[in-house]
Amino acid sequence: MSKVRVLVGTRKGAFILESDGKRESWDVSGPFFTGWEIYHMKASPADPNRIYASQSSGWFGQVMQRSDDGGKTWEAVDNKFLYDGVPGTHQWYDGSPHPWEFKRVWHIEPSLTDPDLVYAGAEDAALFRSTDGGKSWHELSGLRKHDTGMRWSPGAGGMGLHTVILDPSDPNRLYIAISAAGAFRSDDAGVTWKPITRGLVSEFLPDPKAEVGHCIHHMTMHPERPGVLFMQKHWDVMRTDDAGENWREVSGNLPTDFGFPIEVHAHEPETIYVVPIKSDREHFPLDAKLRVYRSRTGGNEWEALTSGLPQENCYVNILRDAMAVDSLDECGVYFGTTGGQVYASSNAGDTWFPIVRDLPAVLSVETQTLS
Repeated sequence: MSKVRVLVGTRKGAFILESDGKRESWDVSGPFFTGWEIYHMKASPADPNRIYASQSSGWFGQVMQRSDDGGKTWEAVDNKFLYDGVPGTHQWYDGSPHPWEFKRVWHIEPSLTDPDLVYAGAEDAALFRSTDGGKSWHELSGLRKHDTGMRWSPGAGGMGLHTVILDPSDPNRLYIAISAAGAFRSDDAGVTWKPITRGLVSEFLPDPKAEVGHCIHHMTMHPERPGVLFMQKHWDVMRTDDAGENWREVSGNLPTDFGFPIEVHAHEPETIYVVPIKSDREHFPLDAKLRVYRSRTGGNEWEALTSGLPQENCYVNILRDAMAVDSLDECGVYFGTTGGQVYASSNAGDTWFPIVRDLPAVLSVETQTLS
């Protein structure tokens, strides 16, 4: 029988949750890296025992960890994330110049085919690549060399490169998203980059339709339709059907279209999930009711999924990388909260139950489906 592994990064360590294909009972391992912020953990699709983790601390800096036995043991790999000689500055909140500064890794994206090839998205916004399993890292500096770079500025949580999507049909195509710069695509394996923001409107910008400056919260793609992407933006849920050349809003009947995560069903490319919260100032569920919203039509038409979720006095948030799906026949959906709960649905969102409670605030959730 297949097995599911859920990788959970929190403010105070990492946890690994495992179950068989029924997903009824769960074993919890951890915490690993106790007391450290684990911004992200992700396993290699090419080697399920290879897991990478981003370990970060305001006191001790950034450490990249790697496991080759499914998370039982870990070793620190090279942590020399050096910006590749790109001079200059980016824009601070008030429009003043600010030098580029490496702070932490927000997102790890292993190659679909090579366990030693892995990408890391950093703050300040930069993309790094390792071809030796994390033993050395090199910046894909063409991104920061883009002529819009001086106009990038941090979102409220920092200027993080938080989304990396690899096109399974074209190894040279990558998508990334930066808060608060926007979305970009490379068609030459990261050498050059193109902003893909046409159709985005951000009222907080002096020019709401500007090429850069949009605060993207998360993007996702179904591997069978690599030209179709979905985006949760700082206000608005968006969709593109032409690899980012044009976006259109699909918020539809959502009670609020502000949120952080967005995911797509493993087997239904038109089924997507978001978790709306009240506003950009009040980061908790509308009416204090925790509701996941599902669209089976690729957006615009949304239904609230509430069975098993708290429907009163709930004031948690779900962060951008804290939602994931598994690939079992009946797709499982998982998300973690800033209150330390990890919720699961083994029936595509129809009903929910907590796998575990009272963890530190959850920063990221990823899944593996193991045979």
